[in-house]
Amino acid sequence: CTPGKPEPGAIDIPGNGKDDDCDGTADNGAPANCDSAITKVEDNDPMNAARAIGLCQVSDGVKWGVIEAKYVKADGAVETSPPPVDPRQHGLLPKFGPTINPQEGTRMLGLSSGTARAFGDPGYQSPQGWDAVSMGTAPPGFPIDSPSCTVQTANDKQAWNPVALELKLKAPLNAKSFKFNFDFYTFEFPVYVCTKYNDFFVALQSPAPPSALQGNISFDSKNNPVSVNNGFLEVCSPQTAGNKTFPCSLGTAQLQGTGFEDHAATGWLETVSPVSGGSEFTLRFAIWDMGDPVLDSTVLIDNFTWSTEGGDIPVTNPVPVPK
Repeated sequence: CTPGKPEPGAIDIPGNGKDDDCDGTADNGAPANCDSAITKVEDNDPMNAARAIGLCQVSDGVKWGVIEAKYVKADGAVETSPPPVDPRQHGLLPKFGPTINPQEGTRMLGLSSGTARAFGDPGYQSPQGWDAVSMGTAPPGFPIDSPSCTVQTANDKQAWNPVALELKLKAPLNAKSFKFNFDFYTFEFPVYVCTKYNDFFVALQSPAPPSALQGNISFDSKNNPVSVNNGFLEVCSPQTAGNKTFPCSLGTAQLQGTGFEDHAATGWLETVSPVSGGSEFTLRFAIWDMGDPVLDSTVLIDNFTWSTEGGDIPVTNPVPVPK
């Protein structure tokens, strides 16, 4: 942009000392904390789900931001298709149990193959056996089996209790990547590691960036989709399950009060994915169960930000635990 001539399509990145959008003020950043007006966990407005994860600006065709938001099934089918998604499968959460808080603002998005609620929340059902009685199809190319497991599930295309938030976004002109945090909890650990019973969480970007397997940009160090078989399960008790060793370096404190005690979670992870400045793209956060409708999983999503830095391929890494 030209100094003194504001560029509404650009974003001013906080903290870099630059006036990136040429509006005359450095570091005035993007709209923030727009989820403070959200008052209910059960909120069926998908635009509020976008706000809960940190996407505050709506695109008018020139400005960057959210073009469209909608709740769908894992494969993108509208959630009203019979049988519909139960509204308890998504929630705008002020916390998850006593220790897990939003990564920005006052709310975070929960998606679940059960209820997107923690123990004690209104509408909570135990992830051990609740069935939303909803069916769908896995996204194209899924499921993808972990190479460290011998089970073969590629032909199982049924998605039990699927739910997704699909966003159509316009990237800032000067953006090279975007980031978000997520934290995956699964009741299927440890009994159903490396079996046909599995919950998947994927973040599907379209158009897909290079190396994104089937468009999925959230995965472990071996490019496995996030599931009970992924390599990032570190919130648990150290053990061997399904002939795999889990060191569980983060202990079990983050499970307490969530309904997932004695099971497992990843802890907060960060995905960074490349994007072309000024482009429009779709991002679908999806979770579903495979093999049966019980033993549920929940994913928390928050802290979506744009960046003027970034590599050529998507990466996912643990968020450093504060000392």
